[in-house]
Formats: sequence, C-alpha cells, structure tokens
Amino acid sequence: MPNAQSLQEAGPGLSVRDLSFHYGAKTALGAVSFDVAPGTFCALLGPNGAGKSTLVSLLTRLLVAPQGEISVAGANLRRFPRKALGQLGVVFQQPTLDLSLTVRQNMTYFAALHGLPRNEVSGRIDAALDRLNMRERAEEKVRALNGGHRRRMELARALLHDPSVLLLDEPTVGLDAAARQSITRHVHDLAVQGLCVLWATHLTDEVHDDDQLLVLHQGRVLASGQTGDLRGQHALSDWFLSQTGVSA
Repeated sequence: MPNAQSLQEAGPGLSVRDLSFHYGAKTALGAVSFDVAPGTFCALLGPNGAGKSTLVSLLTRLLVAPQGEISVAGANLRRFPRKALGQLGVVFQQPTLDLSLTVRQNMTYFAALHGLPRNEVSGRIDAALDRLNMRERAEEKVRALNGGHRRRMELARALLHDPSVLLLDEPTVGLDAAARQSITRHVHDLAVQGLCVLWATHLTDEVHDDDQLLVLHQGRVLASGQTGDLRGQHALSDWFLSQTGVSA
C-alpha cells in the first residue's frame, strides 16, 4: 500500500493531450485534454456512451490512440509503456478476479505479474488487505464474497505495487448504497494522502464539491473545474442535466 511519504514524493500525476479515437466513422473521443495532479480526486462524469470506457482503455493501453499523448507519473505511455503502466493502478468496470482462487492467491498472482520481490509480497498483501478491512477474508474463495467485498479486494490489489495514479472505471456499479459509499469514501481518503485518482462514473452523488470535475459527453470535454464552482447554486444532478440533457 502507498504510505504518506511515498505518495507525497510521487511525480507528476496524469496528463492527457489532444486524445482522439474513432470506431470506424464514429468518433468515440475528440481532442480530449486534461491534467490530474497528485493528491487530487478527479471525477470523470459522463452519461453512458460518453466515451469514458474508451478513455480508460486508452489510458491502460488496451487500445492505442493514433492521435494524442498520455503521460502517467511523468512517463509517456507511447514511448515508455512499461514504465507508465507500472505507475498505474486500475479497477476496471468488469470484475477481473479468478473466482476459484482465494483472495490471497489472487493477489499473489497479481504481485508476480508485476514482478514484485518475493520476500515483500506477503507483507504487501497483508497491509493492502488491512487497509480495506479484508485481512480476515484472505483465505476465502473469491466466489464466496459479496459484491462489495470483491470490489474492496480489487482496490487493494490495484494498490499492491504502489502506483502513483489510480484509475477506476465505474467501480460501484451493481453495489448497494452502503458499499458504494464505503468505497467512494476510501478512495477520496487515498487522494487526500497524495494519490492521483481518476474516478469514472455516471453517478453525481459520488462526486464531492472539492473534487476536480471533468464532464465528458459525446466524446468531448464539456466542462472542467472544481465541482462546487461549476455547479454554482444548483444541485450537481440538475447542473449535469443542463449540460448533457441526461439525468444522473
């Protein structure tokens, strides 16, 4: 898990410049640019179909953009993909856990993929699970966990290699209200400690007034700034509807 000192010493956060992507004749993203500094919780808010998942795929190199630049913790993703991806922790929208393995086995496998020193793995796993209140479930099969605990485990796994940037794509989809609130609060706390967070969502109640906000609609950034300043005297859900024509 990242400690306060390592987070504060992290390099530049996430930078995106003129990023475009097309599926045939359809524009999924058009000249998207933004920066997220270390210690910032940035909510990428957009309705379904806005281009959020395409952006996440480009940031994680599941897709490669022919146009635009991405920098993760100061490393250019196109020129230094290994270095950039090594600084990125990711929680995808679709679960990526092996249900037949235990929590610890899943995390051990992930640690091996990242090439973490074998003598550090057990301690890192215990620390990560402790942070998410999951230590007592370390030997349980993932299939026995409820949705909230599976998400907590995925978050712990994403932080196992001490990334500088944490990327989450609709991480609370399918969770009950209590689980959603718990995970949202925890990730906000990580940003307070110095982690750079990009949280993609279509739910306005997951966004705080002091969060950085990017509104993505039809593949383009409609608005960017601090949430409280952007929404003004309106409820965020009402302001979002006025910008996109879509309720959230």
